[in-house]
Amino acid sequence: MQKVVLASGNPGKLKEFKQMLGGVGFDVVPQTDYSFDEAVENGLSFIENAIIKARHACQHTGLPAIADDSGLVVDALNGQPGIYSSRFAGEKATDSDNNEKLLNSLTGFVTTERSAHFHCTLVFIRHAEDPEPIICQDQWHGHILHQASGENGFGYDPLFYVPEHDCASAELSKEAKNKISHRGKAMRQLLAILEQQA
Repeated sequence: MQKVVLASGNPGKLKEFKQMLGGVGFDVVPQTDYSFDEAVENGLSFIENAIIKARHACQHTGLPAIADDSGLVVDALNGQPGIYSSRFAGEKATDSDNNEKLLNSLTGFVTTERSAHFHCTLVFIRHAEDPEPIICQDQWHGHILHQASGENGFGYDPLFYVPEHDCASAELSKEAKNKISHRGKAMRQLLAILEQQA
């Protein structure tokens, strides 16, 4: 098993990455296993922030790194919360704080005006100076519900309506979510590239 550091301490993301990469020879460990400060995400796009995070993790661990910069893009809010999805309601915001702010921001918008998508950019960097990071991106389209539904997942999953399954993302099983989610689709792109290069 090749050890790879995930440039995140998010337990929900770690579970998904372990599940999806474990079968192809990667032992995914969180950067929280190492003692260094998180990267300063000062990019203006998902790609910039993912590269910043991956390089930072490489520099501090000496291991290859995977970084995921994902977020919810809501059309009626000009793309917000976007790259600020995890801190939409403030630096120390919880998932419920962010969900509450999103619902409040969409007060008065009818269902047809609540289109949104999740975006995922995955970056794999072999070493800190890697000039050719592997970059994979995908999206998952739906709309924002008027109230939360479901207990699974994390983040905005309780508010994200999935047309293919006629339910909230938080009502899907992990397996069903991984098949159709932005991160699941980007991960399959990454797996295909890593398998080719093996």
